[in-house]
Amino acid sequence: MDSPIGIFRAESSRRSSTAVVKTIFASIGVVMLVTVASSQTPIPSPETPQSASSPNPHDAVKKANVRPADETPPPTEPFDGAAVDKMAQQCVMLETGAGSIEIEMMPEVAPESVRNFLNLSATGALDTTTFSRVVKGFIIQGGNLSTSEKWGVELSRRAARRLPDEPGIIRHVRGIVSMARGDEPNTATTHFFILVGEGSHLNSKFAAFGRVRKGIEVADAINAAETDGEKPTKPVRINRAIVNPCAKEPNSL
Repeated sequence: MDSPIGIFRAESSRRSSTAVVKTIFASIGVVMLVTVASSQTPIPSPETPQSASSPNPHDAVKKANVRPADETPPPTEPFDGAAVDKMAQQCVMLETGAGSIEIEMMPEVAPESVRNFLNLSATGALDTTTFSRVVKGFIIQGGNLSTSEKWGVELSRRAARRLPDEPGIIRHVRGIVSMARGDEPNTATTHFFILVGEGSHLNSKFAAFGRVRKGIEVADAINAAETDGEKPTKPVRINRAIVNPCAKEPNSL
């Protein structure tokens, strides 16, 4: 027969074991609840905006200190809004370090390219720029405003303006002046080229907008100068670009 002391010890041991088991199960339950709760709460990603119910107190300060966007419209230029017939009467004289090149306009096939070139010339943007690219027997390329002695904020903004593509029916032959552009559509800006050779592969792809009236031999001389690849060793500078009404040819009526 068990003694009262033995019975008491056994009962105590059983109760202690039960308490331990309950504690373990309780702990497991808490862990499970925390795990479930965590799995249902999405972790905000860097792209997730803050909830409107919990605004960031620094937002007001940040917004107040943000630099306003430059919404200043570009300045009006002389041939903005000019009619095609008016632009067709204009010629541009490029007075270069190698001689003068006179170019007549063809706005009936590329009005925006002509307007752009006339504006660049009339505002002095082309003055002191260079023919910065030469492909032997093919083209000389100018209009890179960053080569100007006046390069700065204004010219930088002007150089960023893009033109619509105007591929027309004019064939790219010797003496044609056309807009240079990147591989992407509508990326012409201020760069232009004068052909000293044939460029039939450019037809219907680039905007031919002008033709050399006088001075093609000057373009030939610029093309023949020493280069390092396509970069002239001593780039010829456009000292001044002048817009004037085209003088009538001696044999014209």
